[in-house]
Amino acid sequence: MATMTEWRINRREADLALINALALRVPAAPRALLRQLCKKQRVSVNSCSAAAEQVVHTSDTISVRNSLRWCECLEQSHLQPGQILYEDVQCMVIDKPAGLAVHRALGHGDNLLQRVGDFLRLRGETFRVAPIHRLDIGTSGAVLIGKGRAAASQLGKMIMAGQATKLYLAMVAGDISLPGELTSLVPAKGSRKDALTRFRPIAAAGSHTLLELELVTGRRHQIRRQLAEAGWPILGDTRYGGVTMPGLHRVFLHCHQLTFQQPATGMNVLIDSPLPAELQDLMETLGFPRKFSGRQGG
Repeated sequence: MATMTEWRINRREADLALINALALRVPAAPRALLRQLCKKQRVSVNSCSAAAEQVVHTSDTISVRNSLRWCECLEQSHLQPGQILYEDVQCMVIDKPAGLAVHRALGHGDNLLQRVGDFLRLRGETFRVAPIHRLDIGTSGAVLIGKGRAAASQLGKMIMAGQATKLYLAMVAGDISLPGELTSLVPAKGSRKDALTRFRPIAAAGSHTLLELELVTGRRHQIRRQLAEAGWPILGDTRYGGVTMPGLHRVFLHCHQLTFQQPATGMNVLIDSPLPAELQDLMETLGFPRKFSGRQGG
């Protein structure tokens, strides 16, 4: 068990008392437990012990020293605190792990939307949630979710109008030194449609290149298909010719940055999703410098 649970205060929690911010992030935890944790100096704000009524601000770092009871509350809350990358009254950005479907599908009763809905119900919030874009089951990273029909509709129109940017990291077999574009026809809803992906190399080691990719159109398996067709299959993507690697049990594809416009305010929101530990570990095994195995483009 890790010794600490850490996360940053986001827009939804800003300017609240610490105990209220904790209750929003870990809704299964009784307020009596949260107050006790603060009293026993097990909760810190920016590395300093904090009282339950201390006001917290956007980007403050919250740290809680773990205990068995606290970890039980984390499990019962359905989302881990660090998975909530952003939240306001209209939307959330959730860090989806690889292996979890975004929505209900055959054989995937446990899915991201179910977890988000259960999390919000613990808070007493019962509005409908909907994904504004999707990631494959094997892909990790940032997923934008609308809270309520009106917000989901506004955010969906924004995505359709190309007013959001989604950047991915992929590790491919191949030596790629220059940026470029991938354009092709890919299968989509019974026909073949144009697909465009922009890419640029971030780093290389041996016969492998770390690419950052901008998904301009949103076709199913677009990045995976186009990279394979270009002769650069993604590591772990056996469906499209990618090789398996020791310790890698997924596709090396991660949505690491999402930029969108908040509907009510028009404010541009930029969210980073850190590269998961298993992908960081593989990069170090392949010989990439440590500086490239953490957050990119943040």
